[in-house]
Amino acid sequence: MNYFSLNNKNHKVTFQQAVINGLAPDKGLYFPESITPLPDLFFQEIEKYSNEEIAFEAIKQFVGDEIPQDVLELIISEIINFDFPCVEVEESVFSLELFHGPTMAFKDVGARFMSRCLGYFNRNSDAKNTVLVATSGDTGGAVASGFLGVKGVEVVILYPSGKVSDIQERQLTTLGQNITALEVDGVFDDCQDMVKKAFLDDDLKHKNLTSANSINIARWLPQMFYIFFAYKQLKKYNKEIILSCPSGNFGNICAGIMAKKLGLPIAHFVASTNANDTVPRFLINGNYNPKSTIATISNAMDVSNPSNFVRIQELYNNDLGQFKKDFSSYSFTDIETEEIIKKVYSNTNYILEQHGAVGYLGLKKEMEKHPNSIGVLLETAHPIKFLDTVEPLLNVKLPIPKQIESVLDKEKKSIKIKSYNDLKSFLSD
Repeated sequence: MNYFSLNNKNHKVTFQQAVINGLAPDKGLYFPESITPLPDLFFQEIEKYSNEEIAFEAIKQFVGDEIPQDVLELIISEIINFDFPCVEVEESVFSLELFHGPTMAFKDVGARFMSRCLGYFNRNSDAKNTVLVATSGDTGGAVASGFLGVKGVEVVILYPSGKVSDIQERQLTTLGQNITALEVDGVFDDCQDMVKKAFLDDDLKHKNLTSANSINIARWLPQMFYIFFAYKQLKKYNKEIILSCPSGNFGNICAGIMAKKLGLPIAHFVASTNANDTVPRFLINGNYNPKSTIATISNAMDVSNPSNFVRIQELYNNDLGQFKKDFSSYSFTDIETEEIIKKVYSNTNYILEQHGAVGYLGLKKEMEKHPNSIGVLLETAHPIKFLDTVEPLLNVKLPIPKQIESVLDKEKKSIKIKSYNDLKSFLSD
């Protein structure tokens, strides 16, 4: 399988090169040269397959022969060794809980897949790679955990100061070893812009920089897996499925659309956003016009220029009419988000954190157009990661899961930076 740059389709690389490079030299995101749908029989009989078998079938064409089948199967078995349950919140509405992994966030799957791919590629080499990643919350912790101690890999994580939760910050600043956290005076988009600039800086070529954000295909593509797992659980209802993703960088929803291109029968996708409403506005007027990022309580979604949206446009050949048939996007305020967290808990005892709550709001709005459907919202992180918001809203005390207990007493260590020159200086040293 080859990958091309979305800025220049004549620039092509292998899977290994795409993973190691992260971003094309022309700033373009990599995209697979072909997408071959899976057989109809696979979906008709999906209940017969294990999650490991499903994930292997979903990903194997995108890896090709660059990782042997037995190694790829082992990688998959290691990265999805926890549950992905669809929990019924209310009639016809299910929460796909993606927070049962080691850092209690959906990014555990992609981060661990990428780390193991890099580990395989470095197995017989003394080469060093520097994974440079920006985080608005959960990416940092998942990448730190997934890459901890991986041979030949140094990890540098940029995060916006004061704009991630305390637990999220602890997960990315307390591990040490080959993990370094840089605390940026700015917002997530500033962090992401610095990362992209570093990739294109000739002075840093010797650092072999790569990204573990969802711009990297090895972080993005495995996010298809849990969409397949949700369908496997809900197929028995024999109803069309509406999938709502709380959307920041649009990696999850892009992976879901990729799954549909492989044949997965998802009827409609909803990108549910907070006040950073670039895509909802785009669907109204056809103009893609990012504004300054707005800080919200759903901080992991505080992204005004989502990187993966260009991949979604490619999946629909930039045909807005076809895109709208499969896709809707809605924006919600912090007040609406807080109110729905309280309402759902009062009615069902189910605890949504603020990102899942945005997903719920978008789902319910879209389901009004699909009265005989099943709705699935992606609950992307455990509520404990946002206890400063959830506990006061619901007047509850959340128990601390064992995955979180392990970081609470560790010392936070970060290096504060203000500009790209600060980042470049750090990487150069």
